[in-house]
Amino acid sequence: MAAHLSYGRVNLNILREAARKELREFLDKCAGSKAIVWDEYLTGPFGLIAQYSLLKEHEVEKMFTLKHGRLPPADVKNIIFFVRPRLELMDIIADNITSEDRHHSSRDFHILFVPRRSMLCEQRLKEQGVLGSFINIDEYILDLIPYDGDLLSMEYESAFRECYLENDQTSLYHTAKGLMTLQALYGTIPQIYGKGECARLVANMMLRMKREFAGSQNQILPVFDTLLLLDRNVDLLTPLATQLTYEGLIDEIYGINNGYVKLPPEKFAQKKQGEGSKDLPTEPKKLQLNSAEELYAEIRDKNFNAVGAALSKKAKIISAAFEERHNAKTVGEIKQFVSQLPHMQAARSSLANHTSIAELIKDITSAYIIPLNHLSSHVSASEAFFDNLTVEQEFMTGVDTDKVNTYIEDCIAQKDPLIKILRLVCMQSVCNNGLKHKVMDYYKREILQTYGYEHILTLNNLEKAGLLKPQTGSRNNYPTIRKTLKLWMEDANEQNPNDISYVYSGYSPLSIRLTQILARPGWRSIEEVLKMLPGPHFEERQQLPSGLHKKRQQGENRTTLVFFLGGVTYAEIAALRFLSQVEDSGMEYVIATTKLVNGTTWIKSLMDRPESQTQ
Repeated sequence: MAAHLSYGRVNLNILREAARKELREFLDKCAGSKAIVWDEYLTGPFGLIAQYSLLKEHEVEKMFTLKHGRLPPADVKNIIFFVRPRLELMDIIADNITSEDRHHSSRDFHILFVPRRSMLCEQRLKEQGVLGSFINIDEYILDLIPYDGDLLSMEYESAFRECYLENDQTSLYHTAKGLMTLQALYGTIPQIYGKGECARLVANMMLRMKREFAGSQNQILPVFDTLLLLDRNVDLLTPLATQLTYEGLIDEIYGINNGYVKLPPEKFAQKKQGEGSKDLPTEPKKLQLNSAEELYAEIRDKNFNAVGAALSKKAKIISAAFEERHNAKTVGEIKQFVSQLPHMQAARSSLANHTSIAELIKDITSAYIIPLNHLSSHVSASEAFFDNLTVEQEFMTGVDTDKVNTYIEDCIAQKDPLIKILRLVCMQSVCNNGLKHKVMDYYKREILQTYGYEHILTLNNLEKAGLLKPQTGSRNNYPTIRKTLKLWMEDANEQNPNDISYVYSGYSPLSIRLTQILARPGWRSIEEVLKMLPGPHFEERQQLPSGLHKKRQQGENRTTLVFFLGGVTYAEIAALRFLSQVEDSGMEYVIATTKLVNGTTWIKSLMDRPESQTQ
């Protein structure tokens, strides 16, 4: 099931198996039949660790979603609540249990906090008079979840907001604990580099935890050579930009959640000849996206402009493979063909799915591929995409960033989705090191008058997080950073890339450029630029027990774990995979993050009342 997790340089299946073992042990503590009541947010991450079959083996007979009122009827001995440590969830649990008591239930209750127990939550249950109803109160430490062979995420959706708006370091503590778990399984990481305030705090927590466990030295040969901790606020620009890789665009347009995407069903309908379209499916098409699917692994990190050619080439290969059946004459040849048939049929089905997805995306982005004639009176989806992208690229190259942008004005006048407006205004602010007071006031006034005065809280949050800020006397460092780090490459090669800039068709993500320079020639070469970016930069070394120093074979690559604190985009992941594949880089990257984000989900996490805003 999770074989794709062990294909990479680092076998992430070890981490998944450790998480599964702990889950089994907890379930076995609750003897007898069980029903699990899920905090809905946890079902996605848990699905990557354990399928229903594993739960069933341990006598889980029913599963319910946590909601107010009486629990649904279930003829089981144990009710187990799987929840995040949130006070509002404790109130729902208390409601469930008091409803049960009235019906003289003889069931045993257990609660499993993910990822940590909380004294505050237990106090709330006590106040509600239900704490004594629980036989087991435990914690399940699910920090880093393997998403793919080179990708780990904590799926901690509020990490950026907590760190930069609420001054809450809980997510950083969970990050440090997650990294300690990782080192317990894969060996101590000898070198730690970091950039940013949060990175410094996480490194300090890790080093303190290591001192506290000084007695139990880890005797595992290190798998990772280096850990790089990067604060999201060191590079606020990248998540705001529209991702232009295949996987990035799927996430931008449809949203990838816990490795799954839900798509409009019409392109996937199997229409038979002579049949009308009256029975088209109405349920969204749900597809799993990871490297276990050969074709997806091949095309996901390509710039979308290169995907069509790759799909066409694959179609010819599959077609030629099926034609081989005509050449199979002997029994042995026929047998060999038949044995390959399941794989070929899976490849054909995969090709059909990705051709349909590519068509759906192309309907929205086709102007980005071939700029459309702007004579039509109404603006098509593809023109809107192209115009939006043009403005983004102007901001990134420093064009007219210091005055009110007419495209943004028009979008507000047309009442385009608020998040689209906020992404562009924040991008202009970041690329201009803040907006002039009159420009900032104008945007704020227009947004509040058009979308409602309740959004003053959101604008305040964006200001506090540094995404939207008034210009102070200090000069704009962005042009210097852009030139020194080569953040903009004219004529980026999208078909056969030779630089990471292909993931945004010209813009090289700052975060990934820093990672690339750290590997070669090192951060000392860009000291001045590092000082212009927020937060300290640092280097720490962790002592390894004698005998555990790696003897590197000639030509053997080093392995770096890059941890993004506050979120990472699929385009950044694609850029790191590109660097891993560059022949003379001598470096392979594994990516970890607090949350997989795109511009929309990231801005949404900073909004107050985001539920009232659609994408």
